Formats: sequence, structure tokens, C-alpha cells
Amino acid sequence: MFKAKAENPPLAIALMLLATVFIASSTAFAKALGSGTLGGILHPLQVTFGRFLFAGLFFSGVVAVLRPRFTRVHWVLHVQRTSCGWAGVTLMFAAVAAIPLADATAISFLNPVFAMIFAIPLLGERVGPVRWAAAGLAFCGAMILLRPGTGAFQSGALLALGAALALGLEVIFIKRLAGREAPVQVLLVNNLIGLSIATAVMLPFWVWPSPAQWAGMAGVGLSMALAQSCFFNAVARAEASLVVPFSYATLLSAAVIDFTVFGTMPVPVSMLGAAVIIAGGVLLAWREGLAKKRPTAPQPNVQ
Repeated sequence: MFKAKAENPPLAIALMLLATVFIASSTAFAKALGSGTLGGILHPLQVTFGRFLFAGLFFSGVVAVLRPRFTRVHWVLHVQRTSCGWAGVTLMFAAVAAIPLADATAISFLNPVFAMIFAIPLLGERVGPVRWAAAGLAFCGAMILLRPGTGAFQSGALLALGAALALGLEVIFIKRLAGREAPVQVLLVNNLIGLSIATAVMLPFWVWPSPAQWAGMAGVGLSMALAQSCFFNAVARAEASLVVPFSYATLLSAAVIDFTVFGTMPVPVSMLGAAVIIAGGVLLAWREGLAKKRPTAPQPNVQ
């Protein structure tokens, strides 16, 4: 399920597109829980608990069935990675409860840009003019969505920006973990540590969920677990530089869910901001793809 597969680019692209549907579905469930659509409003920290609980149960089941051979666990890197991921997920869930799902999703696409910036001091990577241009373009798109200095400014957009920053830092620790442990081991350990953090932090905010809210939390966790599974299987069947750009289809899935479930129609300025962010992200992905063809390029990483 998580082992290297024979090259199959069409299947890899299909799996990546399926992953985008699951990612959008996960944040949609979180929006329903955080906005009161499924009953009372649940705190983002409790929604994050549900995400790690049910994703952890999913990967525990996978391990029980596949019985993979585990190697030494790099606990420090896992705790660092998961702490950033937990923070990013919680901020994202808070954001989608306050602003349109598509807007929050678009801003979250800044995480590769933040990862690029963090890689300079933390990994010693060099960033050329094309990458800086891509970062600048993506940030311009974010400013369009944030609309600072206008009456349309929304604090929820800042939460999404914080989520992108935390998830960008998580990518650095994912890079450091790359190749050291099997994907299924990484995912299981990540979700179990995340569950421990989420449980400790959410206790003061705990309210007993209704059956619909339990189902919503299960939807958050299982959708994300399936998204991660599809993602890893996609990059196992084709170069990451080929399939990762298709992850931007998450925005389309989010917009469709936003409209059909929550009745939110994207406004022109939001569409413009999202388009500019995606343009910057695609430019960065293209540049990364060229870099990986060089003998001295770093190994591809996935999130």
C-alpha cells in the first residue's frame, strides 16, 4: 500500500486528484463542526482531536493488517514535525469556520513558499531568483485575499496564513525524516503523537459531541487519512514534480463543496487572489522539478 510501485503517471495523477477531494472533504467536515452546521459549535482544538483520533485508528488498522517491519523511530523529529502539523491543522480548522472554505484553502497553498524560506536557515538551501519570484507572486495573491486596510479584511484569513506558516515549517521536518522511515510508520507515529498532543490541549474545551458531531469528527479524520494514503501512493508511482502540482485541484474541490454544502459563491477578488497564489505555486513546483533533475539536488519530499 505504501511501498514503491511501478511507474504509472496516469494512475498517479488520478490518485493525487482523489487526494484533493479527500483533503477538501476533511476541511469541509471541520467547517461544519466549527460553524454549528452539525449542531453546537465545537472548538477547533476538539475538532483537531477528532482528526487525529480517527486518522490514528485508521492507520493502526492498516498496520494490524499489513504488519510492516518497523525501523528505529526518530522521536525528536516526529515530535517537532507533529507539533507543527497539529498547530497548522488547528489554525486551519479555526480559519474555515470563519471564512469561505475556498479562501482558506487558497491561503494554505502558501505552505510550500514558507517551507522554501525556512529551508534557507534550517537546511542551508540556496534560493535563486525564480524561486523568490514565485514566492513574491504567491504572497501578492495572499494580500489580495487578506485585503489589508479595507473593510473586507477578515481575521480568519490571518488564521489561514498562520496555518500555512506552521505547515511550511512542518515540511522542513518531513524533509529531515525522508528516507529514514517507511511511510506507513511515519504516518502512524505522526497520528499517535498528534492524538497525544490534541488530547492534552483540548480537555478544557471538551463538550460531549452529538452523534452527528461524532460522525463529523470521524469524517475529518478518515478523509485526511485517505488523502495521505492517496498522496503517498501517487508519489510512489511518478515523480513528485509531476503529480504535486495537481494538488492545487484541492481549491476546485473546496469551491464546489463551499457552494453545494454551504451556499458560498466565490467572489471575483477571491478568485483573483487564489489564481495568483496558484500561479506562484506552479512556478515554484516547476522550478523544484528542474532542480531535482540535477545530480546534486535534494531528494523530493512530500507532505
